[in-house]
Amino acid sequence: MNYLTVENISKSYGEHTLFENISFSVHKDQKIAFVAKNGTGKTSILNIISGEDEADSGVVTYRKGIAVSFLSQDPNFDPNLTIEETIFASDNPILKVIANYEKALLNPDDTEAYQDAFEAMEQHQAWDFETLYKQILFKLKLEKLDQKIGLLSGGQIKRLALANALINKPDLLILDEPTNHLDLEMIEWLEAFFAKENITLFMVTHDRYFLERVCNEIIELDAGKLYSYKGNYSYYLEKREARIELEAVETGKAKQLFKKELTWMRRQPKARTTKSKSRINDFADIKHRAHQRRNDHEVQLELNMERLGSKILEFHKVSKAFKDKTILDNFTYMFQKGERAGIIGKNGTGKTTFLNILTQTAAPDSGKVTKGDTVKFGYYTQGGIKIKPQQKVIDVIREFGDYIPLKKGRQISAQQLLERFLFSRKKQYDFVEKLSGGERKRLYLCTVLIQNPNFLILDEPTNDLDIVTLNVLESFLMDFPGCVIVVSHDRYFMDKVVDHLFVFKGNGVVEDFPGNYTDYRVYEDSQPTVSKNETKKEKNDWKKNDAKKLSYNEEKELNNIESKIKSLTYDKKELEEKFNNPELSTDAINELSNKLKDIIETIEAKEERWFELSSKLEE
Repeated sequence: MNYLTVENISKSYGEHTLFENISFSVHKDQKIAFVAKNGTGKTSILNIISGEDEADSGVVTYRKGIAVSFLSQDPNFDPNLTIEETIFASDNPILKVIANYEKALLNPDDTEAYQDAFEAMEQHQAWDFETLYKQILFKLKLEKLDQKIGLLSGGQIKRLALANALINKPDLLILDEPTNHLDLEMIEWLEAFFAKENITLFMVTHDRYFLERVCNEIIELDAGKLYSYKGNYSYYLEKREARIELEAVETGKAKQLFKKELTWMRRQPKARTTKSKSRINDFADIKHRAHQRRNDHEVQLELNMERLGSKILEFHKVSKAFKDKTILDNFTYMFQKGERAGIIGKNGTGKTTFLNILTQTAAPDSGKVTKGDTVKFGYYTQGGIKIKPQQKVIDVIREFGDYIPLKKGRQISAQQLLERFLFSRKKQYDFVEKLSGGERKRLYLCTVLIQNPNFLILDEPTNDLDIVTLNVLESFLMDFPGCVIVVSHDRYFMDKVVDHLFVFKGNGVVEDFPGNYTDYRVYEDSQPTVSKNETKKEKNDWKKNDAKKLSYNEEKELNNIESKIKSLTYDKKELEEKFNNPELSTDAINELSNKLKDIIETIEAKEERWFELSSKLEE
C-alpha cells in the first residue's frame, strides 16, 4: 500500500541547485532512512514532504485518509502552554476524549459529565492509549506535565516534539534526526518502540546503530542521484562500496572511449554525413561520463601538536553540587598520555558540568583540578560556531591565521585546509549563514582542530554531521596522539574511538569502566539483579583485590588491552575480506599481505601481554 509518492521534485537557491527531478515512494510498513552528505538537501526534502517548504517543480502526493506526523529540527510550540496542554492540543480524537475525562475528574459533583466522559473512554478504548502516552512522556523524561513550554530547554522541546509525534500513532512518521538530544537509554528505548509498533517510518538520521537496528531500507542521495538499498546499514555499506567500484570501472572505460572519440573528432572534415553527426552527438555524453569524479577524498590532518609532558590533568577529591543535586563527590583521577575516555549517563547527571570543571571554565565546590604546563585544550561544545553577519567561510579560518603549521616544518594555507575539510573553493566564499546545520558543525570542528590542541574535549560532536564526515573524524581521532574525551549518544562512534568510560550514575557516582559502550552494555546485561549496596560492595572488593596485585599503570593497561585486541581483530577481518576481490593486482595483494602480517603480529603481542598481566591476578 503506497503512503507517499514524491515525483520529480527540484530545489534551487539562486544559482545553486540542491537537487533535480528526485522521485521515490514510501509504502506501508517500510522503515526508510534517507542519507546524504551535509548541504545536499536532506532537510529541504523533508520540509517539502511535510509542506513547510515548496519544491520549484514536481509533486508530493499522500494516500488519502492516512495520518502523518512530522518531527522537525526546530519544533514550534506555544510557550504559554504546559506540556500536557501541548499534547492535548493535537488533532488526535482519542486525546480529546482523555482530556475531557481528566477534566471531568476535577468536578466530581457533575456526575452526568463524568458518566459521559467515562463512557467515551470505554467506547474509544482510550484506557490503554492513556497508559501509552504517559509511558512515552516518562521514558523521554517529561514527567512534569504542568511545566510551561517557555521554561523548557532546547533538548526538552525536541523530546516533547518526538513524544507528540509518537503519541499520535500516525500511519506515517517522518523524522529529522530523532536521536539528537536523547541520552543513550532513551535511544535504546526508542529502538525497541519502533521494533514493536507498526509505524511506517521515513527519517534522516546519522546514528549508525539506529540505522542498523531500525531500518529495512536506505535511500541515498549521492551527486544528485537517488540509490535504494533494501536492507539495513551493514547491507547498505556493502552494496554502496560495490556500486562505487563499478562506477569507477565504468568511468575508466568511458575515459578510454573518450580519448578514441576525441582523436576521431579532431581529424574529421567539416562536411559530415548523417552517420558522423550522430556520432558527434554521442560524443557529448561520452565526454560527460568520462569526466565523472567522486568527491570522497578524506580529510588528511598532520597538525603540529605540542608534546604532552609527564603531568597532564589531575582531579584531587573534587566535589560539585547544585542545590540538592550532587554532580561529583570526592572525584579523584589522573589522566595519562594517549588516553581516550568516553562519558555516558542520563541527561542531567552532570556530564557537561564535568567538562566545564575539567577545562577550568567552572570551579568545583571543593577539591582541586591541576593541569600540566604543556596541555592545550581543544573544546568542541554543543553551542557551535558563533556566526558574524556577512562573514564568509574562509574568513572564519583566517581569524586563526593565513597558514596552518603541519609536521616536519610544512604548512598549508587556510584555503587548502578548508578543502581538506570538504569545502570547495566556491563554498569557501559562501556566507556562513547560508551553510546547512551539518556544514556549520564541520566548520566549527575545523576551527577547534586547527588550533593544534593536544587534549581534545568533544561534547556531542556527532550531532548533524553526515556519515562521510563521521568516518573522517573517527579516522582522525584513531591516529590522534594526544588525549581525547568524548560525550556522545552515538554508540557506533564511541565504540570506535574510546578505550574506557566514565559512567555518570547520578548523585555524584562516577564509575570508571574498562572498555567501550558495547562492552559496557554486555557487562550490565550480564549482571544479576542485586541490591545497590551489594553491587557497590562487590565492585569495591574487586578493585581492592586487583590493586594489590597490579600497579596503577598495569591495571590501566590491562583494562585497555581487551578493547585494542577487539578493534585489531575487526581490522584483521576487514582486510581478509578484501582478498576475495578477484580483480586485485599483484602489488595490491602484496600490500594487503604486509598489512595483515603487521596486524597479526600486533594482536599476538597484545595477547601475550594480556596473559602476562592476567597471570599476576591469579597469583
